[in-house]
Amino acid sequence: MNLLTDLARRRFLGNTHTGLGGVGLMRLLSGTASAEQTPWQAGQGQTHHPAKAKRVLQIFCPGAASHLDLWEYKPSLEKYHGKPLPGEEDFLSFQGKNGNLMKSPWPFVQSGESGKPITSMLPHMAQHADDIAFIHSMQSKTNTHGPGCIFVNTGHATEGFPSAGAWLSYALGSENENLPTYVAISDIRGEPPNGKANWSNGFLPARHQAIMMSDQKPIRNLARPGSISAAEDAASRKLLAQLNGRFADANSSETDLQARVSAYELAGRMQLSAPEVSDLSRESAAAHRLYGTKDENPLKAAYARNCLLVRRLLERDVRYVNLYCSSRASGVDGLLNWDAHKTLKPDYERHCPIFDQPTAALLTDLKQTGLLEDTLVLWTTEFGRMPTHQAGTAGRDHNPDGFTCWMMGAGVKGGVSYGATDEFGRRAELNPTTVWDYYASVLHLLGFDHEKLTWYHNGLDRRLTDVHGEVIKAILA
Repeated sequence: MNLLTDLARRRFLGNTHTGLGGVGLMRLLSGTASAEQTPWQAGQGQTHHPAKAKRVLQIFCPGAASHLDLWEYKPSLEKYHGKPLPGEEDFLSFQGKNGNLMKSPWPFVQSGESGKPITSMLPHMAQHADDIAFIHSMQSKTNTHGPGCIFVNTGHATEGFPSAGAWLSYALGSENENLPTYVAISDIRGEPPNGKANWSNGFLPARHQAIMMSDQKPIRNLARPGSISAAEDAASRKLLAQLNGRFADANSSETDLQARVSAYELAGRMQLSAPEVSDLSRESAAAHRLYGTKDENPLKAAYARNCLLVRRLLERDVRYVNLYCSSRASGVDGLLNWDAHKTLKPDYERHCPIFDQPTAALLTDLKQTGLLEDTLVLWTTEFGRMPTHQAGTAGRDHNPDGFTCWMMGAGVKGGVSYGATDEFGRRAELNPTTVWDYYASVLHLLGFDHEKLTWYHNGLDRRLTDVHGEVIKAILA
């Protein structure tokens, strides 16, 4: 028989099917994979490669904090102040027409041994210039605050996707079973634009969403009522755990139910641990002075107490902490957050003192206690501001085409500036950088290949970095 001439199409397909089955059978009979071939398992503390960082602090300033007035000095704005932006004389941005170029109201000061120019409005933060890797070429997909905040926190401009903290909770799991893996600390002035979507679990199991707490809003309902004895409380929890366990086993696909059970169990363990971690009276008078917790400005004092709470959470191995400085937009631009459309100077003279000392004190504290060696600190905002003034105002409109974020801490090369906007600060020009590049680098420092940290959802292996992202090697130590 001639195999080449007698091999009909149906016989070929039939033999192929049989052959593939044989390959699968050989795999099953070949025994278990070697240790080197064992697949990575989420939530077990495993990483894809050795990690530099084991926890993350992400400081977020909602309202689009101006790169041109805080971190990126542009001499051309001083030289051409009051003149039209070349080539964009009639440019219409988020709120309409722009006026002429506008220099920063404050001088920049060369800081640290690196000589990094930082606004004179942030003298305490300037002391950390040599520890920070500035990324001056960030770009956003949106010029609207809500989607912008969501984009920077989740890598997607629409709601429904997991935040970076939720991804890390999923990837590494908890290091302290008595405290949440992921905590979001909102400002005393309120939640950021789009609120809780910024720290959502998205399509990940519900247990990975952040627990909200702050100095001004401690976790509620933790204390045992005085009418119930400790023994009665323990017996009730034991019975409830049995009932919940049976129901969860019968409804294993209901992740919200499992998360609720886990939340109640965590709440039981937190009855002792949470009041202790949030009790700032345990801190020394020197610590309170360093942070400014008793400042005469109540907004600064409240933010300072939240900063002190952050340090206490991180030293107890909470994996990811989101700290917000300011809140959502208000009817008066720039009153509650960094959205300075009309009155940049008085707005930032309100916000910078609130942010400066407490944040710098937190960084100093992390460094002095050794926590910075394995803690990655991120500073983010949703986009930047225009180099021009908004027509008819003394403020700046939204600019998604170029802005600044930074990193410091574990695995980060300090005292460097990566990328840059053009001479006026209008667009990212040198090494344009995306949010996906930013988080690819974050995950790399945490020991993960961003392309391999995935969750199957709606037919796709979803990632924090979507289908993009390159590690920014220039900022790695």
